[in-house]
Amino acid sequence: MKLPTRMRGKGPDAHPGEDTRGWLPPQVRAAWERLPEPVRRLVLPLALVVLAFFYPKYAESLPGAFPGVGTLVIMIVFTMMAVGLNIVVGYAGLLDLGYVAFYAAGAYTAAWFASLQFEQVTFHFGSVGISQEAVGIHISIWLILLIAGAFTAIAGILIGLPTLRLRGDYLAIVTLGFGEIIPQFVRNGDNVFGFDLTHGTFGISPIDSPGFGKTLSDATNELLPLSYQQSFDRARWFFWTALVLVLVTVFCSVRLRDSRLGRAWIAIREDETAAAAMGIPLMRTKTWAYALGAFFGGVAGAFYASFKAGAFPADFYFNISVFLLCMVILGGLGSVWGVILGGMVLGYLNVEGLATIGTKLQQDAGIDFDPTKYQFGIYGLIIVLVMLFRPTGLIPERRHKRELEEGVQDDTLYGTSQ
Repeated sequence: MKLPTRMRGKGPDAHPGEDTRGWLPPQVRAAWERLPEPVRRLVLPLALVVLAFFYPKYAESLPGAFPGVGTLVIMIVFTMMAVGLNIVVGYAGLLDLGYVAFYAAGAYTAAWFASLQFEQVTFHFGSVGISQEAVGIHISIWLILLIAGAFTAIAGILIGLPTLRLRGDYLAIVTLGFGEIIPQFVRNGDNVFGFDLTHGTFGISPIDSPGFGKTLSDATNELLPLSYQQSFDRARWFFWTALVLVLVTVFCSVRLRDSRLGRAWIAIREDETAAAAMGIPLMRTKTWAYALGAFFGGVAGAFYASFKAGAFPADFYFNISVFLLCMVILGGLGSVWGVILGGMVLGYLNVEGLATIGTKLQQDAGIDFDPTKYQFGIYGLIIVLVMLFRPTGLIPERRHKRELEEGVQDDTLYGTSQ
């Protein structure tokens, strides 16, 4: 039964004469009520997207505590990886401590197919901003993002098939092992049977930049840059591209959550034995979660390597996996919007925030304390406080919040009250 207009949006204790939106002007309130419910749900996200899109235009006029455009690119890349990890950990309930392996695989895919690394060959396909006579493999970065995603998804399947038969702590230990194997491999991959695959500890640099090519650049009177790296607005173009990528990731994540596959993941997360008894194929469903989570990690890694113009082994260490897991826990397991918030908060603290706080303490308060030296201790303290005072995360998933607050109460078989 549909509630009267004046009672919509109220709690169970509302009375017919009350209106929870009484502070709005009558015309605005009436217009709001006429909007369809899906539109009302999209108003706030769309407003945030518009503000984010124009952020480079007004970033310079904001106080120093606000992140720069380059910092935001890194924050968005880490948020994208956190949303991908949320598919594995938040939806399917598979504790993954080796997500950095997919991040590294995506970055080195970009390094292999968009750099001078393989100087034995000269191959160009859609490359922009470089000479067509440059040695090495040079494929368009836009294609490489898809190639990196596909490659890491296949790697996720190959890693998942022998490991996803395990549960709980055993699965976490195995994924931790793979997370350590891949970084060690790229550090020592400068002599694989006499072949230089990863250039060892020096990494692979430079990596080609995205761009729109000469034809589109000339057609738009250079409004679209031929190459991001050669543009005066390099940081802005990387920011806008990163924003589009994270929006696509969020859209796919939300659609997956509401799909039949997403409901199967949630069933496995809640009770794997019951899910199997109801006919859900555990291995296939888990492998899909692992592969799709790896896909977004690979795309983020390839984009980040292009942004940094290089893939370096020092960027891929175990703490990154834990850091991404902290983003998911802070925001709320299974909550897409919570993970975005957690990713942006921890990403800002990691890149710029702690250094800014340390500078303010030294200049304004005269306190000689550098928070960057204790960054992982600070992140750990944040997670402990969240677990104590808000265990469901900053923006909890509704199902997970109900489970923790209400619990699961079963009636006893015997001993019923007389």
